[in-house]
Amino acid sequence: MINKIKFSVGIPAYKSHFLNECISSILNQSYTEFELIIVNDYSPHPIDEIVEQFNDNRIRYFKNIKNTGAENVANNFNNCLEKAQGDFFILMGDDDKMEPDYLEEFVNLINKYPTLDVYHCRSLIIDENSQPISLTPSCPEFESVYDNIWHRISGRRSQFISDFVYRTSALKELGGFYYMPLAWASDDISAYRSCGDKGIAYINKPVFNYRINRYTISHGGNDFLKMSAIKREEEWLKIFVKDSPKFPLDLIIYKDICNKIDKYIMKKKIITIAISLQNHSILFSSVKWWLQRKCYGLNTFGILYSVLEALKSRYVRYKFKG
Repeated sequence: MINKIKFSVGIPAYKSHFLNECISSILNQSYTEFELIIVNDYSPHPIDEIVEQFNDNRIRYFKNIKNTGAENVANNFNNCLEKAQGDFFILMGDDDKMEPDYLEEFVNLINKYPTLDVYHCRSLIIDENSQPISLTPSCPEFESVYDNIWHRISGRRSQFISDFVYRTSALKELGGFYYMPLAWASDDISAYRSCGDKGIAYINKPVFNYRINRYTISHGGNDFLKMSAIKREEEWLKIFVKDSPKFPLDLIIYKDICNKIDKYIMKKKIITIAISLQNHSILFSSVKWWLQRKCYGLNTFGILYSVLEALKSRYVRYKFKG
């Protein structure tokens, strides 16, 4: 049993819309052995004023001298990590929330699986008014990295960066959160790397609240950067599967992972293109993607499929409004 676990909770703060609620949810934890690291990413929003409302000596507040930017937001993740002094680290989105027993539940899980470097929990999806929308799928209490990847690329797993808890020293030894443009897939790859040969343990109680809102980076940003991130994720996965697993059950899953990577990546590319087409001229944007097809590993069929998806989505929205 691990006694007196100390957590470091980092918030790379830029958006202010839900920051007060986020900070309050952390300070109101039933388990109190933690520090809260808030890094203001040179935000134009009233971050200072919000943080100043809280008089709590567990808060450590820092301000970047220049904005990291959405493209390089993973660098600010690691800026928070570098300042961490706790045994375990959580990176919180500035618009998300913890349930009051988030840390307490993770203490119980860590004590049950004390040798692991990464832990995870189920999440409640909430809206801008903190009303519940849905739940992420339940998970086994323990699984290998191959199980984790297999569930993820098969579309059976939803996860976010803030529903993971990392052993601070192990994450730092890996070089921190894996860099990706816009931090797309940084959460996935960082978790895979932390699993290593040890695996990952889960809390099936939803103790984290992920907020869907209009201000999230994934709802905007450069479409070509998103595609670059998908391409890098593909490269990482294909390097990973060059080494086969040690255990027979993992080997079965491993073979299926190898067969599914191309389909998984192509689906992500099609969805990214389709969303970009919904927000712009379909003709102009589809030509733009076609001209860039070789750079991003696209083909004409994939682009045409994306056009059909975008047209279908526009029709549904038009019909709904009508």
